[in-house]
Amino acid sequence: MSLYRVESDQLGELNVVEDSLFGIHALRASENFNLAGRKVNDKLIRAYGAVKLACIKVNRSLKYWDDKAKEEAMERAALEMSEGLLSGSIIVDAFQGGAGTSLNMNVNEVIANRALQILGRELGDYKYISPLDDINLHQSTNDTFPTALKVAATKAVNELEEELAELQSAFQEKEKEFAGIVKVGRTQYQDAVLTTLGREFSAYAECFNRDRWRVYKCAERLRVINLGGTAIGSGLGAPRPFIFRATDTLREITGLGLARAENMVEATQNADVFVEVSGILKACAANFIKIASDLRLLSSGPEAGIGEITLPPMQAGSSIMPLKVNPVIAESVTQGAMNVMGNDLVIAHAVSSGSLELNAFLPIVADKLLESIEILRKAAYVLRIKCINGIEASKERCARHIDASTAVVTALLPKLSYNECARVAKASFETGKTIREIVLAEGIMTSKEFDALLTPEAVCRLGMPAIKK
Repeated sequence: MSLYRVESDQLGELNVVEDSLFGIHALRASENFNLAGRKVNDKLIRAYGAVKLACIKVNRSLKYWDDKAKEEAMERAALEMSEGLLSGSIIVDAFQGGAGTSLNMNVNEVIANRALQILGRELGDYKYISPLDDINLHQSTNDTFPTALKVAATKAVNELEEELAELQSAFQEKEKEFAGIVKVGRTQYQDAVLTTLGREFSAYAECFNRDRWRVYKCAERLRVINLGGTAIGSGLGAPRPFIFRATDTLREITGLGLARAENMVEATQNADVFVEVSGILKACAANFIKIASDLRLLSSGPEAGIGEITLPPMQAGSSIMPLKVNPVIAESVTQGAMNVMGNDLVIAHAVSSGSLELNAFLPIVADKLLESIEILRKAAYVLRIKCINGIEASKERCARHIDASTAVVTALLPKLSYNECARVAKASFETGKTIREIVLAEGIMTSKEFDALLTPEAVCRLGMPAIKK
């Protein structure tokens, strides 16, 4: 049977499990909030630990305590929080009222109790180390929560950028591998002009290169923080030296290029930077969906579809159709990207619903923003490892499509007029003969001349040679 300790707050008393690091504030929050049904993102918890560590260090340097053992224990506890060692004691739901106060208090209680534990004191001995008067000294939820979110999001986008760079490289490798494979290019699902499979993959690589750099720039958007601004950005309750040192100390701890907001009241009121970053993530998600859709279409078949590439088989595709294999990685990535798009809408609603000096809905912003970054990071990894790296090209299928398509006729424009090309294409359509057969039969050009217009170099050159009159 569990033993309990009694803790009190302004609402009364509660029994808290004796050996738990959380306290009465976290316990009440866990009873009040269970909408998401999941805990706060671990990256946010770790970032909160770093914020608390910075504040403890600054307060210690300003000599607000005169107990070295206590100070060292608090620092060690905050450091453990930043390293993820105490995340299991953060019990509050991801969707919480109070603009994140529940998370802030859960963090304060855990650090305080862990420090007490380090010192060999009883948990809940808040007269010696107080979650409010010590761990939360010179702080508010309203400056520590958005600061922690920006630290967490910055670290997360840095990881995403690295995965996007790897994905770009994977597409570039396929670009080289497929450079010599001529194929039919399509617009609006219709045969258009000739291109190469390598060129198609080069476009995918460049697309993710653009995403990579947009994501990389997110760190600049997230670097401005309001730590030290306390309740509304005015710094009420915090000494000026603390306000000036807090950001510098957090920058040293995290290694991130953080900067104190020039107008901390504005930085506390407005959270539009998270909408901006989410919009960049949405653009990245749109590219994932488009490119995953292309891969599914190009690999469709294997016999009755386009079938110009083969995706690596990952699992059986049907409970009734033998040998069927589905493009499951592309499908899962698409669903993840769809989720990111939905999160973007939620983030925009939450940010726009802030009022006056504070946004009360930052908890859902944090949850959705960090989820979006993590989904895209995982999507980039799994698409690269389980799909792109194993793609194989069907040279024979690409060649058959060229022979059967009137798209070949556009390659003849350097030699023939538009009307002549249209006549040849129509004749091919009506007779079932290939463009090549008609052109050679009519003596319009030689086999060598025809083949020269269909080489990888010819279909990939920028523009076409000048036609001599």
